[in-house]
Amino acid sequence: MEVALSAGSGTPTRTPSAALHGPADPTGAPSATLGSAAFVTATESALDEFFASRRDTVAQLGPIFVDAAEALRQFVLRGGKRTRPAFAWIGWLGAGGDADGPEAAAVTNACAALELVQACALIHDDIIDASRTRRRFPTVHVDFEQRHRERGWAGEADRFGTSVAILIGDLALAWADDMVHASGLDPAAITRFAPVWALMRTEVLGGQLLDINGHAGGDESVDAALRINRYKTAAYTVERPLHLGAAIADADPALIAAYREFGTDIGIAFQLRDDLLGVFGDPEVTGKPSGDDLREGKRTVLLAEALQRADATDPLSAKLLRTSLGTDLGAEEVERVRAVLTDLGAVDDVERRIADLTDRGLAAIETSSATSSAKKTLRAMALAATRRTA
Repeated sequence: MEVALSAGSGTPTRTPSAALHGPADPTGAPSATLGSAAFVTATESALDEFFASRRDTVAQLGPIFVDAAEALRQFVLRGGKRTRPAFAWIGWLGAGGDADGPEAAAVTNACAALELVQACALIHDDIIDASRTRRRFPTVHVDFEQRHRERGWAGEADRFGTSVAILIGDLALAWADDMVHASGLDPAAITRFAPVWALMRTEVLGGQLLDINGHAGGDESVDAALRINRYKTAAYTVERPLHLGAAIADADPALIAAYREFGTDIGIAFQLRDDLLGVFGDPEVTGKPSGDDLREGKRTVLLAEALQRADATDPLSAKLLRTSLGTDLGAEEVERVRAVLTDLGAVDDVERRIADLTDRGLAAIETSSATSSAKKTLRAMALAATRRTA
């Protein structure tokens, strides 16, 4: 993808190349699959250019704000599969978007803005969960906590780090809106895009609130965990990104409905896989300490299912799970909890749920009016999202 800044506007314009969207294999499936190098490069190029366009504004506020904005830039560009932009892009292509057409650069920019929403969610989520690392680096609040200590500043370092990270997360969400409006989409596309974007932001924030409330209130039900998955993850990971792409393309209601059904099922399956990785994942692959979800006491479907089974058949295991969650477990204790989850059949249950949801989502997209190449790509992305190891 060739990149140039339009004169005087600060808005990036692009000439899409076949590497972004063209055939990646003899089937003709587009290359914008989950984590594909071409699509990741295109998305990160759009993001980097957006950050560059903010530099003059940021500089006027002084070096403290420059440092904060740079921390956000590094956080956003440090890594990730760019899952949400990829689903939005394929949603647009599948509804008739032309990757070689004049709209392609603007659509790329609008899709990339989803990474800023994701950054806001992750930065705030790390504060809520008291996570110390993210992708093998200190989380944003820990980074600024360390800066405070190193400089010998007044006040409490941890409170400073948390305060700064909250504001950086807020900045990410504000800049996500700015990036959409500076994307170059025509006014009609923005009008279609805006209400879906608003729903997505509300849903992800609502899902986070459901998660916090469920944890504090001790709701151990599978239904509560699934509701959190639906709104905290599925809606803004797959369903709404596809919907956003379809809105840009002015897709018909039937295709939007199929996208949403696919997105809900695959998005929940994605989170269920994440729940398994949060307990059984390899730290060298996931970038997070093994068993972190157990230490954080996350009320996942995996744990809800295990507790339901243990309450019915194995009170000792139920007691072990409840007394272990949310504590600073050592490696041996993590292994013990893993064994209980497996022996109770909860792991097999979650795997079955993932398989059933994936099959249902794939069936919805297969019978839709999406283009044949988009169907192939969405199938590949669904399987990559639900079978991943990180």
